[in-house]
Amino acid sequence: MAEKKRDHNQVLCEGKNCWRIEPAERVAFLIDGQAYFVAFKAAVERAQRSVLIVGWDFDSRIKLERHEKPQDDAEQLRDFLITVVSRRKDLHIHILVWDFAVIYALDRELFPERKLDRQVPRRLHFRFDGNHPVGASHHQKIVVVDDTVAFVGGIDLSKSRWDTTEHRVKDPRRVDTLGHNYPPRHDVQMAVGGPAAAALGDLVRERWHRATGHLLKPPERKDNDPWPPDLSAHMENVRVGIARTESAHEKRQDIREVENLYIDSIAAARRYIYIENQYLTSEKIADALAARLEEKDGPEVVMVLPRRCPGWLEESTMGALRSRLLKRLNERDRHQRLRVYYPVVPELGDEHIIVHAKLMVVDDWLVRVGSANISNRSMGLDSECDLAIEALGEERIEKAITNFRNRLVAEHLGASADEVADILSSRQSLIEVMDELGDSERTLVHMKVEEPEWSDKILPASALFDPESPVSPEKLVEEFIPEEVRKPGKHGLLRLGLILLLLLTLSAAWRWTPLGEWLSLERITGWIDHLRGSASAPFIILGGYIVGSLVLVPVTLMILATAFAFGPVAGAVYSLVGCLMAAVLTYALGHILGRDKVRRLAGSRLDRISRRLADHGLVTMLTVRLLPVAPYTVVNIVAGALHIPLRGYVLGTILGMAPGIIAITVFERQLEVAIREPGVKSLGLLAVLVGAIVVVALAVKKRKGKQQDWGMDSDLPREKGEQN
Repeated sequence: MAEKKRDHNQVLCEGKNCWRIEPAERVAFLIDGQAYFVAFKAAVERAQRSVLIVGWDFDSRIKLERHEKPQDDAEQLRDFLITVVSRRKDLHIHILVWDFAVIYALDRELFPERKLDRQVPRRLHFRFDGNHPVGASHHQKIVVVDDTVAFVGGIDLSKSRWDTTEHRVKDPRRVDTLGHNYPPRHDVQMAVGGPAAAALGDLVRERWHRATGHLLKPPERKDNDPWPPDLSAHMENVRVGIARTESAHEKRQDIREVENLYIDSIAAARRYIYIENQYLTSEKIADALAARLEEKDGPEVVMVLPRRCPGWLEESTMGALRSRLLKRLNERDRHQRLRVYYPVVPELGDEHIIVHAKLMVVDDWLVRVGSANISNRSMGLDSECDLAIEALGEERIEKAITNFRNRLVAEHLGASADEVADILSSRQSLIEVMDELGDSERTLVHMKVEEPEWSDKILPASALFDPESPVSPEKLVEEFIPEEVRKPGKHGLLRLGLILLLLLTLSAAWRWTPLGEWLSLERITGWIDHLRGSASAPFIILGGYIVGSLVLVPVTLMILATAFAFGPVAGAVYSLVGCLMAAVLTYALGHILGRDKVRRLAGSRLDRISRRLADHGLVTMLTVRLLPVAPYTVVNIVAGALHIPLRGYVLGTILGMAPGIIAITVFERQLEVAIREPGVKSLGLLAVLVGAIVVVALAVKKRKGKQQDWGMDSDLPREKGEQN
């Protein structure tokens, strides 16, 4: 590829694609978790006045230092922070973590505030932040020490983040807080020193004020230098742009600097666009890349992504959306300048390296590292923070940016940065570097774009799985039900046929996915036959409802499984008794935990549940069961925390759940018949049943629309200083 001119217009622009542009005395790139954890510890040990920590997740049990022989007595993050704040009387540590959705409860450390905030209550402060729209999250990962050193990137101070650049498959140090091994993980963090760090301190203090109502003052400047002594700077005296994403909330307008910076940077690229990211589902970013690929003399686009998304459900949603965009990019890659890879290491087998980095390098003049995925929600819904550095023609900065990219490429190819630089200088093609160095055991593998046909039929564009703004229930209905079905018209049979086709397609998808291979029909049938013939079947089923409710398994799924196993009559009885037992148990759990602890667990976004239950009557519980406002378990726990009378609670649950259970069991039975013995009669009966369900659902929706707006006020008391 021919050499392109280095000159270009300045891309970073305050108020458009970045919030502020501030000087940084030093900058360092920390590749993978080990490097970041070591630097974080060294900086915090030197803190004198202030440590600010913001994260999507936080786990006080993690160990910052790892050894080849795991040490049970190694210092945990909790003990480290307590030790540091205890020996410096002027030091305050503030930790602000997303007030996560209840679905994440079992994957996170419960009640970390008890382990931190109450140990040194006056100078170690832990708070949850739920100040954002429904459906959003706080995804920023920022640490600021004395307003002098800051870290920004994709790494949370949480479990399963640590790894080395070797990404060894069998590394005894790579274990979570329970001692379980997890797959290799690639990530990147950036360290900045000077005024840029102070600006990030301002950002965190504003977040703290919104979440708690308390104003934090910037720390007084002292002569100490918390920059880690063993961390060599890769750049000095540069300008750093800070780009954010924030969705509109309360009186705040939305901020889309992250998205604007992506679009502007892609448009300004001359030779190479190098991307590492966990996701690729943003429509606007894909369109910007596609436009450059269509140009005759546009840049090469090289992306390093994870081989697949973690978990079957995420791979079937976010992974399918990614395949959809990659297919579109391949179709518009007229000049063969697009390459998409995933990294592998020797002996990896069926495992895959979790690519969690969020970075982009454009030619040799711009680098950005941050928390933002290339997803719709990172562009407009979640809070994000990226840092960007522009060379502006300075050769020393261009060299540093180029070296950083070459280090990343070399790591993935099992080569050296010098080897990458040599080939790139002679070939002027990043793709040819991959081709020439890509024959070792540790390498980058071309990603095959395989979009299942079923995903294009049943997945909405992206509004449900990857929204770029808060999504209302009405919008979700619009995504999944065609307009001709929602509105009355003449084509009733066609509408029912479309719904029936959707159900059958879902059934086929279950059979053709990896989950379907594991949960084969023969295996499930064997389990069910064994269970039916067992005298302990009732106890197993009822115990399953109790355990399932505690781990937040959707109650509808449990009812369907019970109906499949025992038929409509026995299945309905088992389901009703199981739902009632689970309801009473989780009600008791909420009663024991009390209002404050339940609010911590459920999150401030679910406060509307408490408002709906505030009347404490039988009619209230009956209405909530018929028109559920939140997951079954969550409603039960909140009801217990509000001390709703048990008699009305139980009676309302029975009367409210019975109609739904009967409908679900009858529907499951007819769906099973239609799948096993498809014919005019079975499919017709199923269509009639589906039509009845649709009519009832529309009637319920109409009835619900006439009800009074319940609002978002909460009956759960808040701590002093906290806001909605």
